[in-house]
Amino acid sequence: MGQNVAALAPIMTGQPVIPVIVIEDAGKAVPLARALAAGGLPAVEITLRTEAALDAIEAIASEVPEAVVGAGTALNAKQYEACRAAGARFVVSPGFTPELAEAADGANVPLLPGCVTSSEIMAALEEGYTHLKFFPAGQAGGVAYLKALASPFSAVRFCPTGGVSPDNAGDYLDLPNVVCVGGSWVAPKEAVASGDWDRITALAKEAAGLG
Repeated sequence: MGQNVAALAPIMTGQPVIPVIVIEDAGKAVPLARALAAGGLPAVEITLRTEAALDAIEAIASEVPEAVVGAGTALNAKQYEACRAAGARFVVSPGFTPELAEAADGANVPLLPGCVTSSEIMAALEEGYTHLKFFPAGQAGGVAYLKALASPFSAVRFCPTGGVSPDNAGDYLDLPNVVCVGGSWVAPKEAVASGDWDRITALAKEAAGLG
């Protein structure tokens, strides 16, 4: 059945920036998600880079109905299933493997896998995947590289992540094959640590106005 585009596309097109969050304290997850949603960024990706990640996803899923919580850095089927069990509404991976494809095939929780090379994109298309993460965007060639992919892969839509900032997000969003970008700048670590939710809401409002 391939990718659940019907579930994933509205998330990707609903806001120009999807916050990518590394959270150290699950207790900060709920006010953080509320602050981002208040600023116009309801969809948020909590990366599986800390022990607090799954607890944070579960807390947001159960306590912040206005948020669309996703999980990032899922590397295998076991992690995909753990994210789904925690309440993630979408799952993001830096790459794409047959194991991940099988786990997400026809699932109600869509997978957004990462692809960079033409061969990787072609393999994803063969599995029915048209919405892809482009990571690490800056190091892999950035705007110029994605622009070159637009013609041969006209059916593919990307979410570039990695090296995206307020200074270059607009350049990515101007590309016809980019529907949103992933960025961490909307939730600076020091603001999360200090509970400066007003600052995060203000940054979210600025990011929501891009594109």
